[in-house]
Amino acid sequence: MITEWLLSALAAYGVLLLGAVTFFSCLALPVPSSLMMLTSGAFVASGDLPLAAAVGSAFTGAVLGDQAGYMLGRGGSGLLDRAAAHPKRGPLIQRARKMMQERGGLGVFFSRWLVSPLGPYVNLVAGAARTDRVQFTAWSIAGEAIWVSVYVGLGTFFASNIDEVAEVAGNLSGLLAALALTVVSGWFLLRAHRQSERRKEAARMR
Repeated sequence: MITEWLLSALAAYGVLLLGAVTFFSCLALPVPSSLMMLTSGAFVASGDLPLAAAVGSAFTGAVLGDQAGYMLGRGGSGLLDRAAAHPKRGPLIQRARKMMQERGGLGVFFSRWLVSPLGPYVNLVAGAARTDRVQFTAWSIAGEAIWVSVYVGLGTFFASNIDEVAEVAGNLSGLLAALALTVVSGWFLLRAHRQSERRKEAARMR
């Protein structure tokens, strides 16, 4: 299987293979990028791979992959239209378009790590929409930094239980989404409470 081959090749080719995998994952190719980063973290823990090299290669590959996807989208609508007509990719394209319309740069940021399956399609949509490239790149870098740090970090700290961590990490996006929803909801409630208190204070001073 391709996944088993990539994992075994990681020991031999290290950072070059890791960077290539994260690059191609950002172009929607079916490569096990998250599992590769977890495994690279385990190699870091065992001393077989430097932490800076693992994080740097995965991060560089991901950011370059985002740029490649953006440029493919910017090159013309044909590729995006063909992807939108695909029965499996079409719904992802629609979700990516909606995310960019509603959130703009934050859509790029969240699609790197919180809803990562949308990431490659957000790249295409952002390019096709002529999103400002500096803004796209800034949000891409911020999001990929979280994505890479989380997975390499999990692999490093839980190297002895890498199989269990891989299973949990498969649900990581859902856990992060729930956490983000909780934080945002709490922020809105706190904001509403403060506004209510200010209105009461203003009423008392009249």
